[in-house]
Amino acid sequence: MKTTKYANMLSMTELDSAEKRLYPFDILSKLQKETPVRYDASRECWDIFSYEDVHRVLKDPGTFSSARGMNAGQNMLFMDPPKHTQMRDLVNKAFTPRAIQELEPRIRSIAEELLEQAGGEIELVGGFATPLPVIVIAELLGVPAEDRAFFKRWSDVLVEGAEDLSDEAFQKISEKRMQTVQELFGYFKKILEIRSKRPQEDLISALIAAEINGEKLTETEVISFCILLLAAGNETTTNLITNSVRILTEQPALQEELSGDPELIPGFIEESLRYYPPIVAIGRVATRDVEIGAHTVREGEQVISWVGAANRDEAKFTEPGRFDMRRKPNPHMSFGFGIHFCLGAPLARLEGKIALRMLLERYKEIALVPGQPLVPIPSSFVFGVKNYPVTWKPGM
Repeated sequence: MKTTKYANMLSMTELDSAEKRLYPFDILSKLQKETPVRYDASRECWDIFSYEDVHRVLKDPGTFSSARGMNAGQNMLFMDPPKHTQMRDLVNKAFTPRAIQELEPRIRSIAEELLEQAGGEIELVGGFATPLPVIVIAELLGVPAEDRAFFKRWSDVLVEGAEDLSDEAFQKISEKRMQTVQELFGYFKKILEIRSKRPQEDLISALIAAEINGEKLTETEVISFCILLLAAGNETTTNLITNSVRILTEQPALQEELSGDPELIPGFIEESLRYYPPIVAIGRVATRDVEIGAHTVREGEQVISWVGAANRDEAKFTEPGRFDMRRKPNPHMSFGFGIHFCLGAPLARLEGKIALRMLLERYKEIALVPGQPLVPIPSSFVFGVKNYPVTWKPGM
């Protein structure tokens, strides 16, 4: 399979317009009911839509490998055991529950600073939902504050999809990503050189000093993890915050309910993750011939697990089209499942809870600015918008 074709494998024709990508879930639910497993010849891959099948694919890395495409083996997202296990055990030390909880005062401080700059209206994505996780990730890594704008530009490109299904569009986005990765490697290489001589209390210094089986991580391994953290830690949390506020504006009665009982916020965040997941699809490649439903997936064929459909499977969730922040249990797969369950999930959840709590403490009647056309993120595997202007009134 061509690298360019793989680059936009998730761009299926059913989601070929901005309107559809702004709300893809009715389409995904329809596909889940009508064709829970199907082969798409135009994209040369299998689509998996049911909860049971998506769960099966994600929990079986032996059969459905993450080592795929031009990124195979370069970072943990595209790595299989045992190397994945060793890398994850190493970096997990920076994401323990205690380590994450210790970040809460700083996250609150950053959120306060950002909201102090807002008046009665804010472009939520650019003014709050993006800079909050970018600043947190930048400080974790130990990079200079003045480079945050670079981080945003780079992370946008890493999750961007092709403009259409043409080979020319695939080639264009592939070249753009390769250029971005080269820029990132050059940037982090300089940071590594500085930290090697003068270590600090940051994640890059810890990775430089770390060992796996008595061996130091290579420069490429350290830089690849930094790039992964930049892309995953920024974009996912930005979309979680924005999508959560989008739900509040679409169902405004929830604002008063949450303001009256902030203890409901954790449940609201979990249901937001299920209802409007930041990531709607995850790719794998079959390592052997395997049966899924009545179909045979051949060794080497690509498999796309549509989490956005699985999260609304009636076989798993009661009234899946209804937003219910008291839903229990809520076994959504928006952070993945199995060995590749999102390493930064606790941090994303914490940032989401703090962001929502502070917005609801300060403001009431949060509403989308009328007449402003929304622009979906140009990616079929990421669910979010590039802009979300809102107005509000001062709270109590």
